[in-house]
Parts: sequence; C-alpha cells; structure tokens
Amino acid sequence: MILITGATGNNGSALVKQLSARGVPMRAFVRNLAHAQTVALPGVEMVEGDFAKPETFTRALEGVERLFLLMPSSSDVEVQQRHFVDAAKRSGVKHIVKLSQFAADEHAPGRFQRYHGAVEHYIRDSGIAFTFLRPNLFMQGLLNFRSVIASGGALCLSAGNARVSIVDVRDIASVVVMVLCEPGHEGKTYDITGPQALTHAEMAERLSEALGRRIAYVDIPADAMRQVLLDLNIPSWQAEGLVEDYEHYRRGEAAAITTTVRDITGAEPRTFQQFARDYAAEFGGGAVERRAY
Repeated sequence: MILITGATGNNGSALVKQLSARGVPMRAFVRNLAHAQTVALPGVEMVEGDFAKPETFTRALEGVERLFLLMPSSSDVEVQQRHFVDAAKRSGVKHIVKLSQFAADEHAPGRFQRYHGAVEHYIRDSGIAFTFLRPNLFMQGLLNFRSVIASGGALCLSAGNARVSIVDVRDIASVVVMVLCEPGHEGKTYDITGPQALTHAEMAERLSEALGRRIAYVDIPADAMRQVLLDLNIPSWQAEGLVEDYEHYRRGEAAAITTTVRDITGAEPRTFQQFARDYAAEFGGGAVERRAY
C-alpha cells in the first residue's frame, strides 16, 4: 500500500490523479473528507487525519509499505514531519519518498531549505529506505498571484534579473509516480527542474503571449514583496519563507538545469510556455482547454 500525504495540494493532487490513471491503489491522508472530493478517484482510499495530531497517524499508516511525505508549510512542519517519520518506522514502512526542496540544507539561510534539510537528515538516521526529491520553484506557485496579475497586469516579485529553472508540478508528480512504482531509487536524491532557466521578466512575457494581454514584471524590494504576500492572506511565517526563497533566487542560486524528469520518466519536462497556455484561464485569460494531469 502507498500512502499519499498532502494529497489535496498542487503536488499531491497531481500525484493522486496520475497514480489513479495508472490503476495504482493508494491511500490518501486528508484533513477533511468533505473537502477532499477532488481526489476521490478510482483506487483511492481516503483516511482522515491531522498532521498536528500524531494519534491519527497509526490508522493511516496501517499496512503501508511506501510513503509519500509532503506537508503544508507552517512553523511546526519540521516537528510534524519528524513525528510522521517516527510513526512510519513503528508501522514498518519500508520506503519514504520525501518531497524536499532545491538546495535543501539544514544550515541554509532560508527556513524552507533548512527544515527540509533537517528532515532529510532525520529520515537518513531513521534507517528507513528513502528517496529525496528536490524540485525548484513550482510554475503553479505563480497562481498565488493571479489576482494581482488580473487586476494590475503585473507580476510583482523580488527576483531581480536572476534565472530560475522553474518546473511544472505535473512533471514533479510524474517523477514521484516512477519513484514510488519502480525499484532502484532507494538512497537517491534527485534535483528536479524545468527545461529552461528563465528570468521573471521572461516568465511575464510568456504569460502575456498566453493571456493575450501585456503582463509586466515589476522587480520590487523584499519588504514590498512581503507586504504583497500578506495582502494575499499568506500566513506570516510562510510569507517570510517565500521572501527568503526569492533572496535565494535573486542571488542566482537556482539557475541549474537537470535532466531528472527525462531520465526518470522518459518524457521531456513541460516548458513555461506550455504551462502558461494550459493555465491561461486561471490567470484571467481567454477560455482554453486545460490539459489533464
């Protein structure tokens, strides 16, 4: 049995859809069954639980051999992931596939990279076989700014002119599917990127083409970006972490391109142009056909 945590988020839902399409049975760990109907698909057994309540982990992990570990970002996420790893060990889980982050390191300046690095270390020490997947910036993460793009025609972030090898979550999910379903990935760490390293100005140009109207990239100071995030109702801890991530991008530390998607799935990763076309309607563009996961 495979257990999918974070099943209703961008990455988790894409993964569940791809596994279901392949006929792979799985269990999805969700906080609220009533709010998880998007992943109520063939082959999916849903179990209700809460990352803040370790007592709910035992039922979810019963009979599970492979675990996909992903939790929403919060100030408690490192502790919660450690508790889940402890429960997985007690339950006899044989393989943990953790969705980590590009440049994860417990000594990194950014909090997201630090906590991912610390949890990777904890999993290594647990003795459970592992695979760490470290994707770069998600293309779908730009959907957080759709209201600003729709109302102001601008993408306002603090990335400067740095290039980022941004990646589509559908390609991340395709990698996860193969790592969960095929042997030989134990003990490996994979950096996952898109096929190009783009500046945010180039991303805005491609969004403009897909939406049929001009979207400008406006480079703003870190303090201004923090306020944009808070105005979008992103929690303070997460907003601070995103600002730190963008400082990482601005320093030019996220431009490397890997061949992981092609090497593991046999398919080329999606370009930003394809992402922009597929999600144009969600950014306020004209009606387009949304490609299936």
